[in-house]
Formats: sequence, C-alpha cells, structure tokens
Amino acid sequence: MTLKRTRYDQVCEDLVNSPRRWLVTGVAGFIGSALLERLLDLGQTVVGVDSFITGHKRNLDDVLAINPDERLQFRFIEGDLRDPEVAREAVKDGVDIVLHQAALGSVPRSIKDPIASHQHNVDAFLNVLVAAKDAGVGRVVYASSSSVYGDHPGLPKHEDKIGKPLSPYAATKRADEIYAQVFHDVYGQQLIGLRYFNVFGRRQDPDGQYAAVIPRWIKALADGQPCVIFGDGTNSRDFCYIDNIVQANLLAGTAADPAVTGTVYNCGCNGRTDLRQLFAMIRDNLVKLVPAVAGCEPVFEAPRSGDIAHSQAAIDKIIGALGYAPTHQVAEGMAETVAWFGQRLKRKA
Repeated sequence: MTLKRTRYDQVCEDLVNSPRRWLVTGVAGFIGSALLERLLDLGQTVVGVDSFITGHKRNLDDVLAINPDERLQFRFIEGDLRDPEVAREAVKDGVDIVLHQAALGSVPRSIKDPIASHQHNVDAFLNVLVAAKDAGVGRVVYASSSSVYGDHPGLPKHEDKIGKPLSPYAATKRADEIYAQVFHDVYGQQLIGLRYFNVFGRRQDPDGQYAAVIPRWIKALADGQPCVIFGDGTNSRDFCYIDNIVQANLLAGTAADPAVTGTVYNCGCNGRTDLRQLFAMIRDNLVKLVPAVAGCEPVFEAPRSGDIAHSQAAIDKIIGALGYAPTHQVAEGMAETVAWFGQRLKRKA
C-alpha cells in the first residue's frame, strides 16, 4: 500500500532542495532543540539563541552529536532576548524565518513571579518582533499556549472562542497574540501563532520545581519516588508529542499563501487523556525497562491554583490552512518518550 503524501513531506523535500536560514529562539529548550535537530537534518542553516535559564547545553550537545558535520550549519548566540541588542544580533545576516520558542513557562511559576513571566514572555517577544521587522524577516512563527482559553468551558477548544485568563502565564501568551496581530495589521509582518497543547517528548527537563508532568513522573517512577496528582485525577489534557509540534512549525514557517498569516492555530491532537490514564500509560511503558514500577500508584494532593480542568484542541483550522497531519497520538508519542528516557536511565545505571 502506498502511503498518502502529506504537505509536510513536500515541505521537507522542498527545504532540502532550497535551504533557508532560520532563527530558533529558546534553542536549548526541549522544543527548540527538536526544531534544531529536524532543521539540521534537512540541511538548513540555523541561528539559535538561548540564555540557559531553562534551556540546557546538554540538549544542544545531544543534537549536534547526531551528525557532527551539521555543526557547520549552526551558529549559537548565548544571550537574553530581554536585551533588544541580542534580538537584533540574532536576525542579522539574512534570516528568512523565525521560530520563536523562548519563554519562561509554568503556570505556578508565573503566579509566584508574574514580573519575570512578563519580561521573558512579552518584553522579549516584542524585541524579537521589532528586530524581525527592522531586518525584513519574511515570517515569524511564535509559540502561544492553550492556557489562553482560560475559563471558557467549550470542548474542543476553537481558536475564536477564548475565556478569561487564569494565570499570569496565560495573560502573557494572550498579550503576545495581541502584539502579533497589531504587527501584522500595522506593519504587514507575516506572523503565525501556534497554541501548543501540553507538549511532551525527548529532552524535556524532568528536574526542578516547575518540571512538566510527563518527564517528572518518568524520573520519579524510575527513582522509586511518588508521582503526585493535583486534584482527583479527572483533569484532562490534549497531550501532543514533540514531532507534531516540529511539523506544525515547519508548515507554518513555509506556507506560501500570506493569507494564512495574521492568526493563531491550535497545535494538538484533538484528544483528551486524564491524569490517571496518563500515569498508567507512563507506568506501563516504563515497566518494560524498570519492572519494579509495575505495582506503583499515584498519590493525590489538593488542586493547584490556575490549572484548567480540561483541554482539547480543535485542529480543523490548522489542518485546512497548513496541511497539518499529526503523526503521533499520545500512545505512540509516550512509547517513544519513555524509550528515549529509558536509554538515558540505562546509561546512568
């Protein structure tokens, strides 16, 4: 049987034949490093910026070790995009497409320190927009978040129906969308926002107070530590594997029709997994590598402020406009993610 050729297949082929120059901000983060990995694999020239506040040099080393020759196509700038000069330096020398991933994530972190979230998520984004405008960059794709849906009860979430933000983090991402719309309307910039829905995958950081749930639970189970569910475990999310996010960014960055810009698109899988199901999925994959986790169960604590109850992405808009076709549902993505972390656990053992 011949598999149907997707728009992403065509985009990848076109990029190999006609390479571009890309800027990836937050390149040492887990999403940024996945974008770097794919772009270098396609023979692109990449400029990367990171301050290492939440990103890690080990992520860059991991990507660049895959094919050392690709180092020649990668220029790294260590810097903080809150400084306008760093943004200007990053886009000089003919950058064609910006993939803006740099941010200070985590709802709890934003509640604890809203000023830092604003500075990293809004001020830095504005610096990137101005620098890209002044340098004549053709397209800016930026990471937004499903958190902008706030208290809107509808499921699945449709781009034109948002509620009241429930955290400073959500407010910063909504502010980014507003700034992007203004720059599109006032300056004619081609901007596309991608509202990420609970991204997970290789290189996601399992450590620290604000680590995402999936890598944190993988590490906790492997270390014999408890996995904490905030609430009763019925909260659900549209967990989206990293390869789907990479696809969406490349589709958004290369879409030829300018009419698809000046808007936002959900980036998820149009599915929901509750936290009890998520725990079981992680445990059942990890048991193949760590048999001792077979009988583990989660522990429960009080719900956290700012958390939404349910999230699910309507993806008809991004499918229609960009040709997005998720390659991994949560089960396939989890199998690959646990296997990736499992290999690293073996190396440390």
